[in-house]
Amino acid sequence: MGDVTVLLSRWCSGDRGALDALTPLVYEELRAIAEHYLGKERSNHTLAPTALVHEAWLKLVRQDQSEFPNRKHFYALAARVMRNILVDHARALQTGKRGGGQMTIAFGEAQFTQTQHANQFLVLNDAMDRLAKMSPRQAQVIELRYFAGLNLEEISELTGVSQSTISRDQRAAEAWLGQAMQEGVR
Repeated sequence: MGDVTVLLSRWCSGDRGALDALTPLVYEELRAIAEHYLGKERSNHTLAPTALVHEAWLKLVRQDQSEFPNRKHFYALAARVMRNILVDHARALQTGKRGGGQMTIAFGEAQFTQTQHANQFLVLNDAMDRLAKMSPRQAQVIELRYFAGLNLEEISELTGVSQSTISRDQRAAEAWLGQAMQEGVR
């Protein structure tokens, strides 16, 4: 087991010192995830990668997570937390609490990339939630691929499903999400 996995295990067992040792080891990867997310946002987004990492970290350390089997599970959860933070931020934008503006959402290939209002990020989130109800594995593949930035091999290892199945799931989910977003209206 790697250092991160060992420290996660110790932290989940109540070792506060493990959390202190874990923080610098995971910070750069969390920042890369945040930059990946924010790279899809409008250029004048009010959340910087550092702020997104810090907000996500606070939520992660407050959770009652009894166990992280490995570092990839931790990073997948971190990506989900960051997505939820951005959804909350988009909802606040939509209600006018933090002003208006545009954001860019890049999803999959070019046909899914458009400059849109915060509303479209919420449409994507709603579509992801609907996909998760219909096909939890396909939703997980999309979340791990596009939101956590994992490659097919890493997703295969994390889920225990073959790379070819992951690839098929990704293609099917992308097609379904593209259609759902075209139809989606908030």
